[in-house]
Amino acid sequence: MKTNTLSVEQLHKMDAYWRAANYLSVGQIFLCDNPLLKRPLTITDIKKMLLGHWGTTPGQNFIYAHLNRVIKKYDLDMIYVAGPGHGGPAVVGNTYLEGTYSEVYPDISQDEAGLQKLFLQFSFPGGIPSHASPECPGSIHEGGELGYSLSHSFGAVFDNPDLIVACVVGDGEAETGPLATAWHSNKFLDAATDGAVLPILHLNGYKISNPTILARIEHEELEQLLRGYGWMPIFVEGYDPTLMHEVMATALDTAVEQIKKIQHDARALGDLTRPRWPMIVLKSPKGWTGPKVVDGLQIEGTFRAHQVPLHPHKHPEHLKLLEDWMKSYRPEELFDKQGRLKTELAELVPLGCRRMGANPHANGGILLRDLRMPDFRDYAVSVPEPGAPGIGDTHVLGPFLRDIAKLNDEQRNFRVFGPDETLSNGLEALFDVTERQWDAATLPNDECLAPSGRVMEMLSEHQCEGWLEGYLLTGRHGLFNCYEAFIHIIDSMFNQHAKWLKVTAHIPWRRKIASLNYLLASHVWRQDHNGFTHQDPGFIDHVVNKKAEVVRVYFPPDANCLLSVMDHCLRSRHYVNVVVAGKHPAPQWLSMDEAVKHCTEGIGIWQWASNDQAVSPDVVMACCGDVPTLEILAAVSIMREHLPELKIRVVNIVDLMKLQPPSEHPHGLSDMDFDELFTKDKPVIFAYHAYPWLIHRLTYRRINHNNFHVRGYKEEGTITTPFDMTVLNDLDRFHLVMDAIDRLPQTGDKGMDLKQQLKDKLIEHKQYIDKNGQDMPEIRNWRWSAGRAADNSRDMRQILTEQRVGLSSQDAK
Repeated sequence: MKTNTLSVEQLHKMDAYWRAANYLSVGQIFLCDNPLLKRPLTITDIKKMLLGHWGTTPGQNFIYAHLNRVIKKYDLDMIYVAGPGHGGPAVVGNTYLEGTYSEVYPDISQDEAGLQKLFLQFSFPGGIPSHASPECPGSIHEGGELGYSLSHSFGAVFDNPDLIVACVVGDGEAETGPLATAWHSNKFLDAATDGAVLPILHLNGYKISNPTILARIEHEELEQLLRGYGWMPIFVEGYDPTLMHEVMATALDTAVEQIKKIQHDARALGDLTRPRWPMIVLKSPKGWTGPKVVDGLQIEGTFRAHQVPLHPHKHPEHLKLLEDWMKSYRPEELFDKQGRLKTELAELVPLGCRRMGANPHANGGILLRDLRMPDFRDYAVSVPEPGAPGIGDTHVLGPFLRDIAKLNDEQRNFRVFGPDETLSNGLEALFDVTERQWDAATLPNDECLAPSGRVMEMLSEHQCEGWLEGYLLTGRHGLFNCYEAFIHIIDSMFNQHAKWLKVTAHIPWRRKIASLNYLLASHVWRQDHNGFTHQDPGFIDHVVNKKAEVVRVYFPPDANCLLSVMDHCLRSRHYVNVVVAGKHPAPQWLSMDEAVKHCTEGIGIWQWASNDQAVSPDVVMACCGDVPTLEILAAVSIMREHLPELKIRVVNIVDLMKLQPPSEHPHGLSDMDFDELFTKDKPVIFAYHAYPWLIHRLTYRRINHNNFHVRGYKEEGTITTPFDMTVLNDLDRFHLVMDAIDRLPQTGDKGMDLKQQLKDKLIEHKQYIDKNGQDMPEIRNWRWSAGRAADNSRDMRQILTEQRVGLSSQDAK
């Protein structure tokens, strides 16, 4: 392919710049001293422990140099996403060459001393990681996030009409499920209001020790695959640098001009036809320009180039090979005597914020603006008395989110993401003001689909998570709603984002971003109709493994508490907030004023449900989660009615982290405050939403921990009734009362008699649901009543009989 994109002078300068980047990359992997090779290399110049990855690096250096040229030529607003897992030498070296690195780290100066520090710090104790880590300017995606580069890139360009993300996709990375699915993200991009992603599939042929699939299929098959995904691939293939520079320059010019035409047609001409966006396939040798043969084995162009190809400490003869390798880049032509990049090469770099390392979109907190928020109190439900019926907590939240979307429509900085579950999770009110963004074909019976919208739905939790992370990292706000059981699909993505937040919180030049907010609905206790596969609350256990400065977990017990919690989460910065809430009709416990106070404190005694005022309780009945709260209060009503001599305290927990000591979490209660709630020596019956052992883990240091008896999900489930889900896991009101009786010997024969009645009741429950396919009427229609709880004039058997007769006739009516 012969073109005239580059002049001879441009070609020579770009090749020199590429050599400079390759030189810096090799230096980072190997050297601790002698950065400009002013004297022959000695073994003392070599790091004792060599860690890093060479194989992908020269190709990424090649790409970065060429992107600099098109940024200058077309005045592009562009950031760089390094998808291959360990391209750290490339992104660090290039941000150093462009000057950004020295601006954020002045001690890594643009001279020989700075070069020595740059080399020494790489993959070295007390230094920086070997991938595109948060410490590297320009990065929004790091090595541990293999497979998410394309998702992050699309999230970055949603509502960023002028931004282009150059996303380098490694051919090993391309084999991951998230990346393979992410190619479909082009069906969700609005050319009129969003930016563009330019994928660059980097085919260098190998992973750690295996060939890659896409590099081993025929050219025609690969092209058909990418075209089938909806892309227009431009191929750049070869080995000779002179030819490759020219072909790459022409390919990038073609791609940029195609992007500009697509956007012009959409924005100026109103052409809403789904475009075929350009992408580039760069096929180059793995470890390009590195050692050809070492110890009789081919290195360049094989899997052996993946990591560190030379080991001078183990093999002294490698020292000369390393010196020859580094000198092949002719550093004396690239750097002046002081170690600065020569002026004629530095002129290739874009200016100011056009440098990819200095682009503010890669440090999203700089661009972050507060959400315009309505007053959540305006969406309150009326709770004339505790236990008032409710329509479902997330259905109350929906109008609040709807109005947030409406208020921020002009700013275009808020979106709701979810895997086709926004309606199912009770957030239907959003569709009063927005649509699902969708750029594929539509049919007459479709609903709520449009090229532009505030709701993003694709039946891939990976894509929703990756899109949202990219959206947040570039300075916007969002919410991910998902079925509780299937949020596990993105466990590793959450891991990496939490690590990113933890690290960046301690990097002075990084600005805080909006929190990653999860709303987990359709939860374990209301998945009775879908069965065991849909019943898993274990994401919470996974979340609390992360640093306390990053994670927050909330269990609002009713709609007003959910509104208060969500308002707080959407206003917060630099956290991962997990909110678990129900969508089915459920009792409402607190007025809005009470809810705000309770959520602000995060934990508290519900005096209206307790009868231990001014005395020490005999038992503490604690609850965390909407269904556990219901069952605890139902248990308390039985106990207060039939064991009225007991003094009972009800404690509700909204903020799970309150259970930890303050030394472990900033929200934690002091031992004094904890003991005031849970006592130092009284039994605590604790009904918890998820796996019970987490509560023991959070409270094991407390004085009264040995008296904690926790009921929660214990991996028992099937297709059954809602109440039977609690029975299967011993979380139901009857088991909770029996647990209390077992720990309260003072209840004597009266307690034993009540316990037997409750055992009988559980048998009756099983017989009833097997026959009728639904819970007993007294369960379905139960209501809290303080008056009834205080009435102890009748025998339990008589009460249950009357309830069955009365409610059965009501059902028939």
